[in-house]
Amino acid sequence: MLDFTLYLITDRTQTAGRELPAVIADALAGGVRAVQLREKDLSSRQLFDMALTLRQLTTAHRSMLLINDRVDIALAAGADGVHIGAGSIPLAEARRLLGPQALLGYSAHSVAEAVRAENEGASFVTFGPVYPTPSKAGYGEPVGLEKLAEAAHALTIPVFALGGIKEPSVAATMKSGCHGIALITAIISAEKPDDAARNIITILDRAS
Repeated sequence: MLDFTLYLITDRTQTAGRELPAVIADALAGGVRAVQLREKDLSSRQLFDMALTLRQLTTAHRSMLLINDRVDIALAAGADGVHIGAGSIPLAEARRLLGPQALLGYSAHSVAEAVRAENEGASFVTFGPVYPTPSKAGYGEPVGLEKLAEAAHALTIPVFALGGIKEPSVAATMKSGCHGIALITAIISAEKPDDAARNIITILDRAS
């Protein structure tokens, strides 16, 4: 079982002009224990350099680092795993390349897809979008809490709620039975990412 319930996903366009590593450092200081580096527009070299920087930060805080989609970057930077989706390489192939101990996350948008991901070797899934959010508009209408609960009870691996989650909705989201939450804006865009992380983790701890 994973030892984190808050999964922070990066987006350097939402940092209000601050350097991404500085924001992640603050979030880690606030208690974040798992970060997904998701900067799709960076070149391979830029992504690798950013991965090395975040690897140093996460190691210092005894936290996990996953790389979105790029198995090669994850292996080269010594990350803890990879997060993939339907458009990535097959789950089974990612698992073969990463080995049995690496974390392998999968972005699922239906219960059937989540179940399939577990059967193909995922360590955990993010499920959503649970609430309306511009970043996931391309995936259609939000799945809602009922489908989230269905996924949480259908899988034996951890399910993280994803999509439009803000601090006020964390407690209600956790009542679905999900393992935790994955988010971007509530921490990355916060004036004080460390305080935002602490507040959310406190709510998660009460709900678990």
